[in-house]
Amino acid sequence: MEKKIILVCGEPSGDLQAGLLATRLKELDPELRILAVGGEHLRRAGAEIFHDIKNLSVLGFFDAVRKLGDFKALMRLVLDKIEEARPQAVIFVDFSGFNLRLAKKINKRVKTIYYISPQAWASRPGRVETIRRYIDKLIVIFKFERDFYARFGVEAEFIGHPLLDIIKPSLPKEEALRMFGLNEGYPIFALLPGSRVSEIKAILPVMLQSALLIKEKIPRAQFIISKPASLDNALYKKILASSSREEIKLIEARQYDCLNVADFVLVASGTATLETAIMQKPNVVIYKMGWLNYLLYRPLVRIPFIGMENIVAGRIIAPEFIQSMAKPRLIADTILGIFQDKEKLLKMREDFLEVKEQLGEPQAPLRAAQSILTFLVLGVSS
Repeated sequence: MEKKIILVCGEPSGDLQAGLLATRLKELDPELRILAVGGEHLRRAGAEIFHDIKNLSVLGFFDAVRKLGDFKALMRLVLDKIEEARPQAVIFVDFSGFNLRLAKKINKRVKTIYYISPQAWASRPGRVETIRRYIDKLIVIFKFERDFYARFGVEAEFIGHPLLDIIKPSLPKEEALRMFGLNEGYPIFALLPGSRVSEIKAILPVMLQSALLIKEKIPRAQFIISKPASLDNALYKKILASSSREEIKLIEARQYDCLNVADFVLVASGTATLETAIMQKPNVVIYKMGWLNYLLYRPLVRIPFIGMENIVAGRIIAPEFIQSMAKPRLIADTILGIFQDKEKLLKMREDFLEVKEQLGEPQAPLRAAQSILTFLVLGVSS
């Protein structure tokens, strides 16, 4: 019988992680056929994409409502594909709002595996019961997630964090500095305002205003913006034209090189906070969203921090400036207070090293693939 799995993700970050997993699955079992809802990373890993995730990700309640029809159509498509393909399992990667509903619809007709699990520890803990009832195997990437689920009697396998394998600058620092047109002798501040259009619009102006205030105190400061290849340059140029009087370099598709050359980072909440911490770069976390979305979601959040580096540490390492606290003067003063104090910088880097140690060992996707194939009894032991 042909061996098949269906893999479902919904955002670029999930596609990246799913692609790493699919690559390892195919290495271990070249005959395995992977059908997927995904993007370029999964496609390059050899998966057969039956629905592309482009324009699928949402931010906030109202964005989700606008795309409700698209999600309903996708749900029907995936369920039809399950009936047609008869896979050995469905693997969910992140994208919890959709994937947990899909798991309920599948209702144990096929084995279900969750990789990059829902953040039930952060909000809506009721999702744990859905996981208990409808997910056959849960694989997590943080130690504290394993402990969290154990408190509810749900077994979760911790395999380490995949970022440990992929955070590698593509260029030596000196070469990157030349390519970016930066002076190594002057301080470099990197701005990472997110990966969604709505995030850029809300967060980049705050970062740029903060940069102007930093420049007043450190005249030789240099600023760069890390830009995903998927976003249009015009979006950034419009904001730069209205928000900044300084020359700020826009660097595309080289986030790890941007982090490597940076002395300090202004980073939007998300995966990038953990990437910044792994590279031991001093930073502050900034986030803003529409007020209606914020008022809807804030009561659901049950943790005191939003930056992943702080969540892993269990305390504030990188200062956070969220919503009404995302004030350029407050941000700039905080950054200057850290950047101009060698002891504070050293302590922050030491704390980041502790965070990195909490993330386990490299080769997490390989361990996940071995575990999945063992679970499916496909003849490969972990």
